[in-house]
Order: sequence, then structure tokens, then C-alpha cells
Amino acid sequence: MRALAIDVGSSSVRTAVVDERGTVTHVNQQRLTVRSPAPGEVELDPAEIARLSLELAARTLDEGGPCDVVGITNQRATTIVFDPVTGRAVGAALSWQDLRTVLDCLVLQGEGLRLAPNQSATKARWLVTQSDRPARDLRFATIETWIAWHLSEGSTFATDRSNASVNGLVNRTLDGWDEHVVAVLGLDDVMLPRLVDTMGSFGVASVLTGAPPILAMVGDQPASLFGQSCVRRGAKITFGTGAMLDMVHGDKAPTSLSRFASGCYPTVVRSRDAQATWGLEGIILSAGSCVEWLHELGLIESPRASEERASSVTSTDGVSFVPALSGLGTPQWDFGARGAFFGLTRGSSGAHLVRAVLEGVAQRGADLLDAAELEIGTALSELRVDGGMSANRFFVQRLADFSGRPVAVSSEREATTRGAGLMALVSAGALTLDDVERLWSPAYVATPSLSEDERLSSRAQWLTTVQRVERTIPELSAVSF
Repeated sequence: MRALAIDVGSSSVRTAVVDERGTVTHVNQQRLTVRSPAPGEVELDPAEIARLSLELAARTLDEGGPCDVVGITNQRATTIVFDPVTGRAVGAALSWQDLRTVLDCLVLQGEGLRLAPNQSATKARWLVTQSDRPARDLRFATIETWIAWHLSEGSTFATDRSNASVNGLVNRTLDGWDEHVVAVLGLDDVMLPRLVDTMGSFGVASVLTGAPPILAMVGDQPASLFGQSCVRRGAKITFGTGAMLDMVHGDKAPTSLSRFASGCYPTVVRSRDAQATWGLEGIILSAGSCVEWLHELGLIESPRASEERASSVTSTDGVSFVPALSGLGTPQWDFGARGAFFGLTRGSSGAHLVRAVLEGVAQRGADLLDAAELEIGTALSELRVDGGMSANRFFVQRLADFSGRPVAVSSEREATTRGAGLMALVSAGALTLDDVERLWSPAYVATPSLSEDERLSSRAQWLTTVQRVERTIPELSAVSF
């Protein structure tokens, strides 16, 4: 049995065939148009998202042959409001990165409602308000809902629990919408999709050859976790523009969907037969973007060249870098922190700076792992990684050194695609969860090269360095969501 995976990320659409061995083939990918009409605003074109998803899916099927099932994975919390009669969006798709509702969130905090601007809730209200139409005449969708709607020609209107758990509109038990939040925001129950499991039967992709059933819908980070065979235990970090750690926690639901004291927050990693498996998530706000920045400064010819440049020197020569270009996420959550180099001298070279940037991101990766382990009270034996920066062997080695854990690099760099396909195959009965665990075969494993004393000394110095960038802009540091 084979699955068609449709993977809609923050900047591109990717489709592929995933078989029962977890092999990803017949990949097609195309970039999305991302607009920023004003500082802090990030928009996408809903029609382009739907068109490219269907076109690339059809191309993958033409090249690879028919597939039995479909799995969808997506950038979470990106928000679309559309007319169910015409099927057209009433405005832009507001990216999860879009911050135009920051003030709305602060006002709502004063009214006792705690929502974040990167969640869907206030984005949906903003789009409804801008449409100048009654909420009951419109429909709310995150990306998996939007793609399933178009694949099924409007017959499937549903959102899965991994997406719903982070959109700000669902209740704590994930069995319905939070009536209080919906009412305060002036939305309407009729505009909200049906809540479903990540694995189940959600209709058929009637626009595709063979009309395969849609059997999985899942957010991108839980899909990456599943794609790296973290089924009952384990953690992964996906290093892209930012970086996200996800860890399997168990079946016990949290008492709140709010962020924990550790700086991590609860999320659903999958659900089936109305049983949710919960996890923890932590975020680095700037990871690969720091390497892109080095390229823009002219310090490296391309992001790929960072590995060779960093390896050309034996140390940073005392230079350190805190990757807080957009503030600090887990565990500090300081939006007023800003990135900084420390320890610069006249002898500091471009290679020292490049090495310091990669080591800074690796230290932040260790910060995520520390926060997650603190929250669950258990140490992990291994960390798994995917995403663009996982191709950088120098970076992966430093992550192993600073975390004190073996770091296993996914053989599939875009593990989200693999995870969506595997979930659809499990839903179809072609694979079991045990099978998915056995499929894990990393490209390689980096083991720590520092002694424990050396690691602890490095980590202590790092934490002192991070404190020096906190509250760079006090007004922003005072903001908390």
C-alpha cells in the first residue's frame, strides 16, 4: 500500500509518495508566495495554496502511479476564512508568523482571555471583521481543513486535533469548541469545522485520479515527530527558519493548554479512536534564519558553506553569539531580547563569527532539551533531528556536545512528509505503531565529544551569556502571551 503525502509548509508545498518501508519518492515541490505588507504582517494566497497542492498532487500521481490513501500535513495556525458557497477566501491567509493581532491579544488579556497572536483565534476574528460579513455566512479553516475541502470538492470540512490543540479556539478536552472564546471573539459555531482525529476517515480526494480516501490530517511538527519514528517515546528537533522540539509525553491530558513554567507547552502529537497522545513542544525563534543572515552579510557564499567555514578554525577564539534575532522562545519567552555577539576582538575573523553562530544555535537546541526534560522529569537517551540545518555535520556534532546526548540525523530531511504518509498507512491498517518504530534508520549518529565537566562548564557560561541579551527592549520583554 502507498500513500500520497501533501505537505504545506510555511513557504512551500511538497507532495510525495510514501510506501510501507517509509521510503519517500516522486517528490514535487514549489515555493509559495509569501507577502509582508507591513512590519510584523505575513500573508499567503489561499487560492495559490489550494491550486499548487492539487497540481503537485496530480503530478506526483502521474509520475509515481496511483496511491491508495492520502495524508495531509501543514503549517499550523495559519488562518483562512472563506465563503462556503463560492469556495473562495474572503481575504489573505494569515500566516502563523503574522503579528497584526498583538494589540487585540493584549486587550483580551485584560478581559481575562489569554490568547497569542500566533494562534488562529484572533486571526479568524480579524478576517471576519475585515470581510464586513456575518460570521455565520463564513467558514474558518487552517491549512489542513482548506486542503481537505478542495480535495473533496467541498464535502469535507474538518480539522484534526493536532491542529486544533494550538489554535486557541478548542476546549481543553479537545472534544468541542470553547463556547466562551467563540462568543467573546464574536464568531459563530456554524463557521467552525468538525473536530476529528489525526488518523481516521475524512472523505475522499475526489479531484484526484482514483479518488483515494483521506486518512490522515496532522500538523507539521507532530508529523515530523512521527516521521522520525517517535511513537511512544522520544523527541526530535526540526531545524528550519526557527526550530521546534517535540516530545512524546503520553495519554494523560494536561490540566490546561497554557504554557508550562518550563517554557514548553502541551500539544497533541496524534489521535485515533478519540484517544489523544500528548506531547511537549518548545521553540527557538531564530535558527536557520541566523545562517541565512550570515549569507546576506557576505560572510558565507551560501548557507551550505557555513559548515566548511566554521570547521576552518579550531574554536570561536572567545566569540559567542546568542541567536535572538526575533527574541527568545523556550524557556525564557522574552520578545524583547535581541541577538548579539560577545567577545569580539581585532583578531576575530569571519570564520570565528560563523562558528559562533552555529554553536549558538546548537546551545539553544540544548536549552530546548533541558526545558523538556525538566518538565517531564526524565532524561532522554537520544535526540533526533531533521530540517535544513541537520545537513550540517559541524552543527550536529556541536548539538551532541552541548546536549550531552547522541544526536541521530533523519535520513529523510523533510520528515513531515514521511510522517503524513506513514500516519495515513497506519490509519489504513497497512502498518502498526510497532512497524513505524522499527522503520527508524538514521543517516548517522553524532556522539558527544566533550567530557561531562567540559559540557557543564560550557553550558554554565552559555546561560550567563544569554542573560546579557534579555530585556534588550524592556517594553517588548514585558509582553507575555
